[in-house]
Amino acid sequence: MAALLVELVAMPTENPPGRNYRACADALEKRLRESGIECERVETADLKKDGAESSVCLLAGYGRGEPTLYFHGHYDVVPAQTPEQFRPLRKEHFVFGRGSCDMKGGIVAMLYAILALKETAAELNGRIGLTLVPNEETGGEGGSAWLAAQGRLGCSGIGMLLAEPTSGVVWNANRGAISLRVRVHGKSAHVGLQHLGENAFERMHRVVGQLQELKREVEQRVTNFNVGADQARNSILMLGGQSGGGRNFNVVPEECWFTIDRRINPEEDSREEGSKLIAVLESCKRKGIPLEWETLQEGRSSACREDDALGKALARSARAVTGEAPRFELCPGLLEIRFYIALAVPAYAYGPGLLSVAHGPNEYVDLRKVIDCAAIYALTAMDVLRR
Repeated sequence: MAALLVELVAMPTENPPGRNYRACADALEKRLRESGIECERVETADLKKDGAESSVCLLAGYGRGEPTLYFHGHYDVVPAQTPEQFRPLRKEHFVFGRGSCDMKGGIVAMLYAILALKETAAELNGRIGLTLVPNEETGGEGGSAWLAAQGRLGCSGIGMLLAEPTSGVVWNANRGAISLRVRVHGKSAHVGLQHLGENAFERMHRVVGQLQELKREVEQRVTNFNVGADQARNSILMLGGQSGGGRNFNVVPEECWFTIDRRINPEEDSREEGSKLIAVLESCKRKGIPLEWETLQEGRSSACREDDALGKALARSARAVTGEAPRFELCPGLLEIRFYIALAVPAYAYGPGLLSVAHGPNEYVDLRKVIDCAAIYALTAMDVLRR
């Protein structure tokens, strides 16, 4: 188990841009086939851009019959801060490295859960479908979104488990997201002749002012879902996560840009909230501010009840292994449970690792938690697929 995790972490499947997908998929497919687990390799439509490789999804399974419990994971990782993060270090019960926590540790746990069921000849009334995808970190294009559009996701599904690092809780809901990059145009001129120019920065300031009015209204709304102790209950609109523009201090800027990141509570309508955001930008254009925008990320909020059969089975299994019943909470970000919930397939995230170290410079996973999660996944499958 540890050796496979170290092997996967050493593969720099950074997204963006989306590299080394083929090598990682090869390693996972090889391990599945060597273990006698059927596996289909799906190369998605050509969506390559900005140096990305072709996307490869793996669809594996164990068992027979129509009802399918899906195990779902993504093998892409966010970019590393240093190259050393792709030189995994095993120290006692821990594996350090980019992707160890988010979420190659979870993938290993799911694979070993299936192996345990296979080696013990567990009798299941149905099958487990293992879906491994890239491109989760940038919204799912070429991964889960592509599979869903092709009708290849969640077929005959009675539920889905996602192995994200949930810090010991179950995520039964996620916030939606719409992230934009806005470019505001002007006209360049020497500072001494600024009256001949058109200042893109000052125009951008006016746009931001209009968005701040929406921000004040948005952030008065709160969710009724459980949230973590240090997490926001209010709806979110963040301005300027990235920004830039201008050529020099003594030149009127001809273009300035900034990003908008809107995080939408499950009680809100994702499409309606996106339309409100676009309406502000359209209003600025009508007032004579030349601007354009592009969508960086878009995903809908989603939620499942805590008392669904799968949710209760997962909680029972977690308690049997850890001694404690997990708390159900809202994930602060996007989750790929949304693709399954949109298909009326109950979906929950529960996996090894701490959210607080995911994407960070000292990312790690506790191998004992990986083993625990493998047991929890196997027990949950036996519960919901029992004969």
